[in-house]
Formats: sequence, structure tokens, C-alpha cells
Amino acid sequence: MMMILIAGPYRSGTGNDPKRIQENMDRLEAVALPIFRKGHIPMIGEWVANPLIELAGSKEVGDDIFNEIQYPTAHRLLTKCDAILRIPGASKGADQDVEIAKKLGLHIYFHIDEIPDAG
Repeated sequence: MMMILIAGPYRSGTGNDPKRIQENMDRLEAVALPIFRKGHIPMIGEWVANPLIELAGSKEVGDDIFNEIQYPTAHRLLTKCDAILRIPGASKGADQDVEIAKKLGLHIYFHIDEIPDAG
């Protein structure tokens, strides 16, 4: 069983439009249940970061508080993960996550079908 960080566009290409950010979040979350059904633990950085960002008093996506918490959360989570799934779409942050995962020696997947069953 692995904990797998799902990395892909969140804010990228949205112009900070909340509807488009939610569409990106929906794409990230769309692979969480299939990962779980393979016997693993899916993780998305925003599941951890977003409540912290709100608690810290962020007023808008991309403000100083958002930037203080958003990317560092995923980077810290990677130190506890076994693998990363990089879903399609341009994303500087997700590309950074893959580079960190490589340095940590994590398994790197680019499609859900590459992830083995935990069984």
C-alpha cells in the first residue's frame, strides 16, 4: 500500500477564476477514488493546504498567505508519500512536485493504469 500524491494543475491557466480552479480540483479528485480502490491512500496537497490557507486569513488566491502555504504543503507531504501521480496539464507547481519526488526516490506515475494494485 502506498500513499500517492496526485499532482496536476490547480491554479494554472485559470486566471484565478474560482470556477476554473474548481474544475482543476475536480480533475485532481477524479483519480482519488480509483487510487483508493487499487488499495492505496490518495492525497492531494490542496486537501491539506486549503483549510490552512483559510485559517491563516488568506483573502484571495495568490496572496502572500496563499503563497506561504500552498506549495510548501505539497512539498512537505511528498516526504511522507511513496509515489506521485502527475495528471495531464501545464502546471509549474506539479512539475516541481515531480522533481522533488525524483530527488526523494519516489515512484512516479503518469497514468492511473501504471499504478499497481496493493493486493
